[in-house]
Amino acid sequence: MREFDFAPLYRSTVGFDRLAQLLDSVGGYDVDGYPPYNIERLGDNEYRISMAVAGFHKDEFKIDLKETTLVVSGQKKPDDKERTFLHRGIAARSFERRFQLADYVEVKGADFEDGLLHIDLVRSLPERMKPRTITVGSGEPKQLGAIA
Repeated sequence: MREFDFAPLYRSTVGFDRLAQLLDSVGGYDVDGYPPYNIERLGDNEYRISMAVAGFHKDEFKIDLKETTLVVSGQKKPDDKERTFLHRGIAARSFERRFQLADYVEVKGADFEDGLLHIDLVRSLPERMKPRTITVGSGEPKQLGAIA
């Protein structure tokens, strides 16, 4: 029997997604791992994607949301100074990272601080989909209208 590794699916999704969409789109994800990122659950319906993007400035990022796909890209501007590196360990290269968002997950905002790009997400379920408790009445049926 053949086993499937679904770990790549869980690394790039936030919330609950339709499995068919994930299987169709799994081939398009960046496999080199740059830039590294975390996905945190901050609350029942709140998430945060944090990306380590050392060497970038906040105006070099572009964050697009199209339907349920969040695309985060960084375009590094050319350096004006000519430098000679003895060792270059900070990549600072252009990138594009895609995340598949679940239904009703919205981008709340983005912030760049200390070399980390934080994207805050919230799942806003419609009122009809939220769990609720139905109270049981007295047992007497209500009449909608009296017929004379």
